[in-house]
Amino acid sequence: MITTRFAPSPTGWLHIGNLRAALFNYAIARQNGGTFVLRIDDTDAERSKDEYIEGVKEDLTWLGFTWDRIEHQSARMDNYLAAKQKLIDMGLLYECFETPVELDLKRKKQLNMGKPPVYDRAALALSDDEKNTLRAERGSHWRFKLAHKRIEWTDGIIGDISIDAASVSDPVLFKNDGQILYTLASVVDDTEMGITDVVRGSDHVTNTATQIQMIEALGGTVPRFAHHSLLTGPQGEALSKRLGTLALRDLRKQGIAPQAILSLMARLGSSDAVELRANIAEVVAGFDLSKFGSAPTKFDADDLMPLTARHLATLESNDVADVLTSAGVPADLADPFWKVVRDNITTLDEVAAWWLLFRDGATPLVADEDLEFVAQAFSMLPALPYDQTTWSTWTTAVKEATGRKGKGLFMPLRKAVTGRERGPEMADVMPLLQARPTIE
Repeated sequence: MITTRFAPSPTGWLHIGNLRAALFNYAIARQNGGTFVLRIDDTDAERSKDEYIEGVKEDLTWLGFTWDRIEHQSARMDNYLAAKQKLIDMGLLYECFETPVELDLKRKKQLNMGKPPVYDRAALALSDDEKNTLRAERGSHWRFKLAHKRIEWTDGIIGDISIDAASVSDPVLFKNDGQILYTLASVVDDTEMGITDVVRGSDHVTNTATQIQMIEALGGTVPRFAHHSLLTGPQGEALSKRLGTLALRDLRKQGIAPQAILSLMARLGSSDAVELRANIAEVVAGFDLSKFGSAPTKFDADDLMPLTARHLATLESNDVADVLTSAGVPADLADPFWKVVRDNITTLDEVAAWWLLFRDGATPLVADEDLEFVAQAFSMLPALPYDQTTWSTWTTAVKEATGRKGKGLFMPLRKAVTGRERGPEMADVMPLLQARPTIE
């Protein structure tokens, strides 16, 4: 059975970049009748917060995700410590004592000499006495000893990958404060939870190489890996600088529909055109990992607005009943009101303003040269209530009385009645007006 996972770190709000990995892994699991695990990477006790954990679940639920089980890495510390001891016993985990400053100096020296900045394994040459002395003076960290050979796998997106392990520093698995780092925790979890497929960003390719060796050392089965391209801004700029404005909770507050986010993220960076889907099930059904490329992918949050507008235009009044009620739309007018405005809004936040316009009337938008014309036209407007024929009957009478026609006739009257230059067909607007238009 296929088993995938999404492993967010609860040190901040879920953002559009995280979502890409979540959606890809979710789609693979659901397409194959497999298991999708939500795994909270909360080994960093100082930075992890309960509010972020709840935020992850809230955002995913809003988008339509479901998970078959939830795991917390903070509850699995014993598993990681057992793996640590196993690797020590195998001679594959060794203790190091360099400070961050010392490591930085080593890297700079290697670069100045034209060498790759790879850890020199100096700690392996220390005697027990030297280790005891250093241990008493400073903290230590633990590194996994890579076998210096080529690490190869066929990536689900990038294709065949081959990395020389000698060109990579032995990864640190435990910090000097004892914190278990992502690399080990992820390997142990993927192995023990039977994760069969892992899709994540291309910035993890080197991590994958080292983790393959670690999985094999611990006796696990190496999952199928795929690394999707990283998102950039619309001009190719690093998206990381803008993630504070691209948190899913913020997009939700802006009125972006979850269907717009899912539809865009399921196709962005692939050879398929973006198609609006009604829900996550439709997104999953149309997902194809093989269509994605490895080149950086441009993301523009502005693309979410027209998709949201297109989604809203497909809805019926009962789909937005709560919104209409909150806006104060009477039940008997809810359906005709929604059918008139749904093609003229970008987000549901605009519904209330349209109802106020119909209920109380608009502030007329009248050019100086049209004041006399509009005043004469309004004097010819019949009394409420209006119906579907009111606009045609009224404008025909105004045309005959003033000689105006075409845009010179219709546009000033639209702007005077609605206070807007664009909007629904005026024949549909008039029956919804609850107050007689006036320019006084």
